Order: sequence, then C-alpha cells, then structure tokens
Amino acid sequence: QVQLVESGGGLVQAGGSLRLSCVASGFIFSDNAMAWYRQAPGEQRELVATITRGSSTNYADSVKGRFTISRDNAKNLVYLQMNSLKPEDTAVYYCNAIGRSGQYPRFSSWGQGTQVTVSS
Repeated sequence: QVQLVESGGGLVQAGGSLRLSCVASGFIFSDNAMAWYRQAPGEQRELVATITRGSSTNYADSVKGRFTISRDNAKNLVYLQMNSLKPEDTAVYYCNAIGRSGQYPRFSSWGQGTQVTVSS
C-alpha cells in the first residue's frame, strides 16, 4: 500500500522560509522520480517541482530561484525548501511520484498534504 505523509507546513510572513518533508512507503522510492504539487482553494492542483532518480530537478516558473527540491533515498524522503515566500504560495502542498510524462502523478492515493499559509 502506497503511503505519502507530508509535514513542515505552517504560517509565515512574506519573505520567510519553510522546509517541507515527505516520507514515502509502499513502492521502490529510489526507482521513482518524485514531485511536489500544490492546490489553493478553488484552484487546480499544480506541479511545483520535480526530481528524478538521478537528482535532476525542474521547477515551475513561479517558484524558480526560490524553492529547492531534494531527496534522501536512504530514508525515503523528499524535501522542498521554500525561501522568499509570497502570499501566492499559500496552498496545501502534496508529494507524489511522477510518471514518464514528468507532469502527472503516478499514484492515485494522496497524502493529507501540509498547509502553507503566507501572510502579506
């Protein structure tokens, strides 16, 4: 059974930083590219950042230069370091594996997500 558990969210002021963590189980973590997604109220879920099994990374234009995705295969962990946060970053953040497309999630079972709220 695939399990994805996100943590590290919170309430911060604009310009602040947060580090999100996701622990994964139920699949071969090191064989999968991983991603962070986010969803604001009334909005579609959007792809934020990806990291391949070889640790190559890609970012949405809206977060490029501010966010950094990383992984620790020994611990089945993927991180999202978020700096220079803006109010428009406010959303629930989710992790998942990504498929060959590099855009869509591999697993239908999502975690609870972690809430990030950035005040102006």
